[in-house]
Amino acid sequence: MKKDLEHEFVQQLEANQNIVHKICRIYTNDKHGHNDLFQEITIQLWKAYPKFRGDAKFSTWMYRVALNTAITLYRKKKRRPDNTDIEAVAYRLQADAYDDAQEQQLKLIYEAIKQLNDIEKALVFLYLEDKNYAEISDTLGITEVNARVKMNRVKNKLRTILNP
Repeated sequence: MKKDLEHEFVQQLEANQNIVHKICRIYTNDKHGHNDLFQEITIQLWKAYPKFRGDAKFSTWMYRVALNTAITLYRKKKRRPDNTDIEAVAYRLQADAYDDAQEQQLKLIYEAIKQLNDIEKALVFLYLEDKNYAEISDTLGITEVNARVKMNRVKNKLRTILNP
């Protein structure tokens, strides 16, 4: 019985692991933090899996657990003193032929998203994942109307951040 549960969980996790990676990218600044958060989310998913009733899709349930875990760890991290990431200040060589314009745009967008509060980050993440407002409201535990209103406010906030 436990082997079956473990097998089901591993299959579901493997099929939907990109969800966790995307959440990790939003809530962390480096590869080390990404790996730590991925591991913590996986642990929390495994702990909660026996309680998964199947009322919602696995991916929706996974979003909820992963976002709650990321937000909880993010808030705990905020209480600690801030450290500078060594990769951010290390000297790097870049090839002349490499055009990183798209990468720089993504970096700016992620930096803007990191300035949002926890709920706003989750909202943007789900929106960028092409989730409809019904799924967003279900995942975040708010009404559809509230999700739409918050999303419009977040869009305006991001515009202000990106175009000061």
